[in-house]
Amino acid sequence: MIKKKKNNTMEIEMPVVIVGAGPAGLATSVRLHKLFIPNIILEKDDCHASLWRKRTYDRLKLHIGKKFCNLPHLPIPSDLPNFVPRVDFLRYLDNYVNHFKICIRYNRYVDDASFDVKSGKWRVCVRDNRLNIDEIYVADYLVVATGENCDEYIPMINGLESFEGEYLHSSKYLNGRSWYDKNVLIVGSGNSGMEIAYDVSNWGANTSIVIRSHMHPLTKEMVFVGMCLMKYLSVEKVDKLLVFMSKMMYGDMSKYGLIRPKEGPFSIRVRTGRPPSIDVGCIKMIKKGKVKVYPTISRIKKGKIVEFVDGKSGQFDVIVFATGYRSNVLEWLKDYKELFNENGMPKGCYPNHWKGENGLYCAFSRRALQGIVYSSQKIANDISLTIDAKKLLAEAVEVNARIKLLDE
Repeated sequence: MIKKKKNNTMEIEMPVVIVGAGPAGLATSVRLHKLFIPNIILEKDDCHASLWRKRTYDRLKLHIGKKFCNLPHLPIPSDLPNFVPRVDFLRYLDNYVNHFKICIRYNRYVDDASFDVKSGKWRVCVRDNRLNIDEIYVADYLVVATGENCDEYIPMINGLESFEGEYLHSSKYLNGRSWYDKNVLIVGSGNSGMEIAYDVSNWGANTSIVIRSHMHPLTKEMVFVGMCLMKYLSVEKVDKLLVFMSKMMYGDMSKYGLIRPKEGPFSIRVRTGRPPSIDVGCIKMIKKGKVKVYPTISRIKKGKIVEFVDGKSGQFDVIVFATGYRSNVLEWLKDYKELFNENGMPKGCYPNHWKGENGLYCAFSRRALQGIVYSSQKIANDISLTIDAKKLLAEAVEVNARIKLLDE
């Protein structure tokens, strides 16, 4: 690492710069470390794995069996349960960072990253929010590991600004302890939305949920079986088995407002990256009438009245938006068009999503931790091959120069 000051701005040279200290950044750093390639992680927050540490709810557990969630070179401890609780997974990530002595610079907000054609290097302009100073990192390779879950997304809803109750994004939700006997509406029927609805109901709230997407409800155990079978059977055969198991367990859910898609759950995952709908108890609550189902919100009237597209309405004290996140890559990465689309997600479909031009890489996909393990290996191996090729080329040039001198 070479440090120098230029116009009162510190410049740091490093072969590989990784942006983001979530699991994708950590895994990529360790892969590079194992290949003796120096690297550094820049993280805008004051901790690693900030999504897991600061923006998840109390009862969260990994929805996928731990054998599919190991990061490279250090498995999750065998004494932990198959579906690891959030706190234990954080302990695992902390141990991962300490065990491999991963180099992370916290409180580094990336303002701009662009490729300098003249020098053939990436220039990453960073603001140290703690010391309030600017830094520039100069690198041969830039790895984007910020993930798809960067900025909270709340959809534009007519009248939301005049809502007189409380509304928040699911990233701010911990538990429903303070909402006993209140009317709570969960917007979003992904895994977070369904689990939060279940949790809120258990805390004694009058719970409703907005479900727009079609889904195959599955248990964590069903998904685990399906992922194990994927090694031996085609996606279509696994889907048939899972849909059969789902129908046997849950029956026809259409009368409750849940419609099954024609496509199987793993086929949807392969095509879109969207994970299967994992039920932790919300379906039972829906059947019992403890969680009401509504379609898309039409508008919010003055006060606390929410109207839906089917003409029904309800009065709610709290709205929780489990509506996901957005990537922020395009806010700071200037030379992205070959690798990222207009939404800040990789253009290429898995498994061809990880490599761009001029030493630019993407360490995340819509394949969660499994995808991270794959991406980190491909990136590290590719960087290693490129470095070796450059060394061989430099040696060849030097040999040719010596031969030329001898000839003269």
